Amino acid sequence: MITRDRLALNTATLGANLGQGAGWSPERTVDACAARGFGGIVFWRQELKGRAQAIGEYARAAGLRVDGLCRTPYLTGPDASTDDELAASLDEAAALGAPVLTIVTGGTEPGTTGLEDSRKRLADRLRPACARAEAQGVRLALEPLNPMFGGNRTVIFTVADAVELAEACHPALAIAVDVYHVWWDRTLAPACARAGDRIAGLHLCDWLRDTSDILLDRGMMGDGVADIPAIRRAVEAAGYTGPCEVEIFSRDWWSRDPGDVLDTILDHLPEC
Repeated sequence: MITRDRLALNTATLGANLGQGAGWSPERTVDACAARGFGGIVFWRQELKGRAQAIGEYARAAGLRVDGLCRTPYLTGPDASTDDELAASLDEAAALGAPVLTIVTGGTEPGTTGLEDSRKRLADRLRPACARAEAQGVRLALEPLNPMFGGNRTVIFTVADAVELAEACHPALAIAVDVYHVWWDRTLAPACARAGDRIAGLHLCDWLRDTSDILLDRGMMGDGVADIPAIRRAVEAAGYTGPCEVEIFSRDWWSRDPGDVLDTILDHLPEC
């Protein structure tokens, strides 16, 4: 079972990243997590609004770790960011005091089919970004997404994909493992073992048996079909001892009182 000091809230669980939910401020969310004994918190860039340093300081003063920031802008595909936009996300992570900035890669490059051209473009952008991140004390962490997000959101689907890319790009390039995206992958355990200390995040939620929306219907841990303890064991067997971050994109959970959501997370920790 995960202890509360390892537990982190990703604020997407309360809908803050998409302007959903009850609309709690970062400070109110921090206070509610601290009061319940959460160890850390992960913010989204949409919440910072030029206040990254102040929000990070507030969280630490309340006794919480700032465990990460979501996310870089897309690096590939038709909505790919400029280098200045990517640099701005790194600056925000550094100002917040976040040790990890998660990467969602973006989709396939315009005019291409398959994945190879897009992955080459991704690697070309990651190499200088990793060097800049390292200089700022931030780790970039690739997050593989479920293949259903292929095309428009990602070109990396498995931990094995992420490890292969990381090894080719930069020694400091890390990997985030999200239950929602990898629960189906039978190669996960050996891929995590190969990743080793590149693993910089474990994201908790569940895959509901009758998922109604591929983006906005994630389940609370234990309410679905993912073998969460087995995934956690695979990640920890690779050497990971860091935070366990609850990240639940769900219109259902966003419609509930945020305090009740936080209490339910604690009730469901034995499922992890």
